[in-house]
Amino acid sequence: MITKTTIELFYTLTCPNCKLMKQMLKEVLPQFEDKFSLKTTLANSPSGMIRTMKLGIHTVPTLLIDNKVVFKSVPTKEELIEKLKNYQ
Repeated sequence: MITKTTIELFYTLTCPNCKLMKQMLKEVLPQFEDKFSLKTTLANSPSGMIRTMKLGIHTVPTLLIDNKVVFKSVPTKEELIEKLKNYQ
């Protein structure tokens, strides 16, 4: 069985950049077939707030891969693809 790499996006409902990041992930992830599983976490929900405090996340969107922060803003599509290629 192939283990998927977990991508976690911390976002809020009112954040325009979070919407951009979600859309970019929807466009890019299919290129990687089933290598990644995407988890989205609402940063201002009770459980999201606990995770953001534990991880030291103060801005959204924040993207984690394998529980490591890789982007604290919206990267270019090329930057995102290059970062994901490192995890194949």
